[in-house]
Amino acid sequence: MLRTLNALFFSLVLLGASASAQPAPRWMTLPPTPTLPTPQTSGHAAVNGISIWYATFGSGPPVILLHGGLANSNYWGNQVPVLAESHRVIAMDSRGHGRSTRNAQPYGYALMASDVIGLMDFLGIPQAAIVGWSDGAILGLSLAMSHPERVSRLFAFAANADPSGVKDVGKSPVFNEFIARAEKEYEALSATPGQFKTFFAEIGKMWETQPNWTAKDLNAIKVPTWIVDADHDEAIQRDNTEFMAREIPNAGLLLQPEVSHFSMLQAPSQFTDDVRHFLERKGN
Repeated sequence: MLRTLNALFFSLVLLGASASAQPAPRWMTLPPTPTLPTPQTSGHAAVNGISIWYATFGSGPPVILLHGGLANSNYWGNQVPVLAESHRVIAMDSRGHGRSTRNAQPYGYALMASDVIGLMDFLGIPQAAIVGWSDGAILGLSLAMSHPERVSRLFAFAANADPSGVKDVGKSPVFNEFIARAEKEYEALSATPGQFKTFFAEIGKMWETQPNWTAKDLNAIKVPTWIVDADHDEAIQRDNTEFMAREIPNAGLLLQPEVSHFSMLQAPSQFTDDVRHFLERKGN
């Protein structure tokens, strides 16, 4: 009997060890930030009184990649090589992010969207597809409303239509890890490396008050659009995602499985395949 109990105890210990060794689900991870491949061209463009850093890759129909708040263009490092096989890919750091500078103007999505138009003008791009993540997706939606003639189609991942669509990310260990990483990346890339806390506070003011789009605003979008999010997004309310997809005429709704707000890092092939499918589909 004692031998049987000992064997049972040993089995339970092994089972417990095996369970504890199981990797975290991928939506609870934050893989390393990738690096961009060597660009064909790169530099800084004088836009709206600031300097926007950009890099271009490949050739074909243009597609502009817009990163999320606090991040930088390096986050697209897994997507660029594949997309550049059939497109001219333009990555840019938003104002104050990464290698781009900022000025005293308060952050706002309309202002940042106008930076995108300024870069397009600088590069001689009359129209482009937009692939946006988080704040970048909001910029894409803003462009689709204010400059529809400049946007051929829009892949908007993890956007919100108003501040009520954002969850309390302070409760998310993954998002907190991202913020800590963003501070280190800011210090490494920015022309003002010691100003992350000021930068973060200014971005936070924008998040608290913008955007403020109604159903009527969204209904005016005529650009072919997919509203995309992750099934485990720790930052965006699902009902806000569904609201946008419902109100934008003929918009597609896509939920990527087993990923979070950082889908392009957690499942890069899945994310890239979805973007490629969207960009290459015929018609609207």
